[in-house]
This record gives sequence, C-alpha cells and structure tokens, in this order.
Amino acid sequence: MNTATPLRFQAAREAAAAPTPVPAAPDHAPDYAAQLRRQLPPPHAALRACVIIPAKNEAAALPATLAALAAQTDLAGQPLPPGTFEVIVLANNCTDGTAAAVRRFAGQRPGLALHVATLCLAASDAHVGRARRLLMDEACQRLLGLGRFNGLIASTDADTRVAPDWLAATRAEIAAGADAVGGRILTDAAPSGRCPVRRTQLRDAAYHLLCARLEARLDPQAADPWPRHHQHFGASLALTARVYRRVGGLPVRRYLEDEALCQQLRRHDLRLRHSPRVVVHTSPRRCGRVEVGLSWQLREWAAQTAENLEPQVPCPRHLAALWQARRRLRTWWAHAVPFGAPGQGVAAALGLAGKPLARQVLGSRTFGRLWEWVEQARAAAGVAVPQVPLSEALAWLRAQTTGAE
Repeated sequence: MNTATPLRFQAAREAAAAPTPVPAAPDHAPDYAAQLRRQLPPPHAALRACVIIPAKNEAAALPATLAALAAQTDLAGQPLPPGTFEVIVLANNCTDGTAAAVRRFAGQRPGLALHVATLCLAASDAHVGRARRLLMDEACQRLLGLGRFNGLIASTDADTRVAPDWLAATRAEIAAGADAVGGRILTDAAPSGRCPVRRTQLRDAAYHLLCARLEARLDPQAADPWPRHHQHFGASLALTARVYRRVGGLPVRRYLEDEALCQQLRRHDLRLRHSPRVVVHTSPRRCGRVEVGLSWQLREWAAQTAENLEPQVPCPRHLAALWQARRRLRTWWAHAVPFGAPGQGVAAALGLAGKPLARQVLGSRTFGRLWEWVEQARAAAGVAVPQVPLSEALAWLRAQTTGAE
C-alpha cells in the first residue's frame, strides 16, 4: 500500500498501533478457530511454510493469486518440493463463489497443498483483521505442532500475485537473520494508460523510498540496511512461528492490523526487514474490502485530483531531524547513562522534557518500547511533524540524496 499519509490515514495508523488489549469474547461467542480447524486436513510432515489468504467475495481475483502461488520456485528457479508449503484460504461472509473457485483450482493443481475454509463471522467480527488473525493463529499452530519454530507464516491478499521466488526470497531473509519480512508491493498499472491517480501514486512511492534511503543513512539499522523499502502490509508480510507466538499474535483491528503487528515487533526489538528481493503485484482497484487501505487511498487521491489539490506528506526535513535524534537516543539508551548534557540535547531535539525522558531511558527494557513512549509523549505535547506538499518534499529529498551512497 503506497500512501501519502493524509491526516485521516495517519490517525488510523496511530490507533492501529496503540497497544490496547483485545477484549475477551463472551462465553456464547462462536469458536471460529475450532470451526476453521475442523475444515482443514492435518499438515504435511514436510511443511515449512504456511501461506494465508483472507478472502471475501474474491471468486474473480483468486485464480490468478493461486496460480502465482502454485508456480513457486527456489532461488535457482526449481519448483519447491511438494508438501513444503501450503496455502489456506478463509472465505468469510461470502455471497459469491469464492470457496468454489478455490476448490476448482485445487482440483486442477493436485500438486499444490491448497485448503479452503468457510466461516460466517458475526457483524462485529466480519473484517479483515479478525479473518487474518484466525488464519495466522492456525498457521502458527500447524507449524509449531510439527516442531517448526522457524516455520514461515506468510500473508498475502486475494487480489495479489506473488513473484515466483516470493517464498524462497522471504526464507532467505529469515535465514540471514530477519525475524519478519515485509515485501515490496507494486501496483498494476491502470488499464486506461496515463492516469493522474497513477502518477500521484508513483510520486508518492518515490517519496517513501527516498525517505527510506535517507532514514537508513541517518539512523542505520543492521537488520534493515539499504537497499530497502517502506512497506510491511498484509499483501506481503511474513514472520516465523516462534516470533508470532512471542509477540502474542496479530492484534485484531478492523483495518491496518498489519501495521499493528509490526508495531508489536518493534516493541520487542525484533528484526523487521523491508526486503527489495521479496516482490508482489496487487490490484489497482478502488472498490476494496477494507475501510482504510490501498483502494481507499486511491479514492482519496482521485478526489484530490478532481479538486486540483496536491497530496500533503510529512515534511522530510523534520523527519530527518527526528531520525537523527532517534539515533542519539538509541546510543543514550544502549549505554544506560544518567541524564546529563547529552540527554538534554536529545530531549530538546525531540521536543520533550528531560527528566521524564531520562526515566524512560533507564526504565525501558527495549528501545522499541522507549520509542513508542516518545511518540506518544510528543503527540500528547502537541509536537508533530508538519505536512508539506508532495512536490516540495520530493524536491528536498532528491537534493539530499543526490550523490549519496
């Protein structure tokens, strides 16, 4: 999902990332997990990766998605051994032939371990966050039941086509030390050719990639070096079963559940890799299945184009100062030194009072939790990164990154 982070979307991201506990289900609530499990066969003994796809009324899109998964190869281009990965589709609250389409495809590709389950979720649960949580929980249980703690839980969407080496490239990143991997999500070009919304989307993607490059230079992370990108969304997001269990599973949100999961990873200082080697292509449709997502963003851009408005994005000059301050804060936290002149400089750069920040530095067990506190404290104090026109941001970023290594 390439986004220009308009205010509504940014607010939604912050709400999704908030560590609010999931309410316990009432005693009479349906046991969706048990219903799902009863519809699935036992996992193959050779299983190493479980691909999960939430689907609601996706009968038309799924065959292409499944065909791409059936064509998975290793990094040398050889087909993956049968049984080493499986695909589980959850068709929830469908009114079309989604499940039937999956079963037809499974009959045509007997070599692919493809399973489909159908559920009718209550209105309060009928959203992608609940469906993806059910699927990821089941995938985790299947892998851990085989003793595959480093087995891969890989999420994609029903209108997305993964690259032939999608699983293999993801596994390679895990083998290199990543705990979770966000893949590069590319949107198919609109069939109408030249399209103002498409142009805005490409310029927005350039903004985010230039930001990622500058961030990697100003606050480098060994686990996520340049080249990297900026996406960690459900269309291409994978993590090991061990890590999934450690963070407590996918937070249940109506939307941006993927963002909330990545925030959980950050709280634990786990290694999230934004790999350019892991690639998927997704639909440019503007009629989507979630309230805030790519389709919503495309509609927002279309509305702005119709009114001759330019998208606003976080000011990269202010982001650069924030990343520099974060690097200094990380050094302070790593050395666990008392508050002094260096701490005063970091606090001032962050726009926060020194003593409360010092207490958090000394009391935070992970840097991720410390930085989350910083973001919340800045928001409470009214310290925010201002928004600027996209063209202005791009010009500044290109000037900063020209000739940079």
